[in-house]
Amino acid sequence: MRWLRRILVGLLLFVVIAAVAGYWYERPLLLTGTGYAAHNACAVQHVAGRDDPEDDLPPNPLVPFLRSKDVGDGGVQASLLGVLAKQTAWYTPGFGCTLAKDRPGLGTATKVTADGNRFAEVAEPTMAPDVEKAVATAFGDDLSAAQRDQLGTRAVLVAQDGELIAERYADGFDADTPQLGWSMTKSATNLLLGRLVRQGTVQMTDDRLRAEWSDDRADITIAQLGQMTSGLAWDETYDLGTPITQMLYREPDMAAYVASRDLAHQPGTYQQYSSGSTTLLCSVLAERSGSRADLPRRELFAPLGLSSAVLEPDAAGTPVCSSYLWATPRDWAALGQFALQRGVWYGERLLPAGWMKASTTAVDVHTEDPGYATGWWSNTAADGSRVESSLPADAYFAEGHDGQWIVVVPSAKLVVVRLGFSPEIDDVGAVRLAADILRLDAHSS
Repeated sequence: MRWLRRILVGLLLFVVIAAVAGYWYERPLLLTGTGYAAHNACAVQHVAGRDDPEDDLPPNPLVPFLRSKDVGDGGVQASLLGVLAKQTAWYTPGFGCTLAKDRPGLGTATKVTADGNRFAEVAEPTMAPDVEKAVATAFGDDLSAAQRDQLGTRAVLVAQDGELIAERYADGFDADTPQLGWSMTKSATNLLLGRLVRQGTVQMTDDRLRAEWSDDRADITIAQLGQMTSGLAWDETYDLGTPITQMLYREPDMAAYVASRDLAHQPGTYQQYSSGSTTLLCSVLAERSGSRADLPRRELFAPLGLSSAVLEPDAAGTPVCSSYLWATPRDWAALGQFALQRGVWYGERLLPAGWMKASTTAVDVHTEDPGYATGWWSNTAADGSRVESSLPADAYFAEGHDGQWIVVVPSAKLVVVRLGFSPEIDDVGAVRLAADILRLDAHSS
């Protein structure tokens, strides 16, 4: 019996060691999942004012095992089965939710009112029948219930000549519900950069952006960070151990992590999509302006009257300018309108002359993303070809994960906003909606 007991003890010890080893091997993936869940639960509850954060979790085998709970003082903790890979996100009024071990100190948030926001208080528009039909298609009214759920459209707004001509929301959402723009945040960051360039706080040619850079990384300029031609090694794949998931879910100082990356290409010679570049850019802007987490509120949200807008920072106080801007659909439309008006708001020029033309001109280097410009996507690639044949050459876009779109068509004075949760859909119909509106406008004229 003694030998049997020894075998059983040995087997139990082996199982325990294997389980512990397996956990530590998979821990980076688990922390990605719990970090996503903690931040999502905190922001959906405290920023968006909703009580259904599980509706914003993407399809993933981990989801059934994730648990979240309030831990007091605005903290929301997520874990695997309530025990493993715990991560906590902390809510701060004006700044949203931040993943951190302890509550971060983010300073005072600039007060932002809706004063000066042309879309904030206007009545819901009465849609023309043909416009209403186009919007219905964008919501999938012609699809089965299952297909509509998969499409996941939550809001559509259309503005033309500076006036709302269409507006519709899914059940559970309305004009006052902030929605996450994901990478549309990069386009807002371009506008923020333009504000600081106009003020003389930074110049696009500024280099030597980090004190620790003593090699060729010192040659990286602000323009190259904005255009994603910095050359810093990156992988935007949302997977175990990739730079993007490491940055968003495991790094308290995201910019320092990005700055530590080696060069894969000489600066200015190769364009590669990188959320790291935009977040690193924001750390430079925050430092040089002296505003830290409050920078977007002071320099962009307040002047435009974007009272719902919240750009969440990391634990170091750097706005996560690649990904974490929440705003109501009307405030997203106002950002598009500001871009359409080339940086002029109620007669006051807030961006440098020519800023939007330069910012929506595609990068002309070896590129992985034809049409990428400076925080915006151009409908005209660097070789002159049109990216979306159904839209005019002067159109440009803000695009975000899970189907977030702003389509701007200057020649038609048109802004189209589409927001939703569409993790399994490649074409959410935003381009088609804009093209449909343009065809209706052409027929009416």
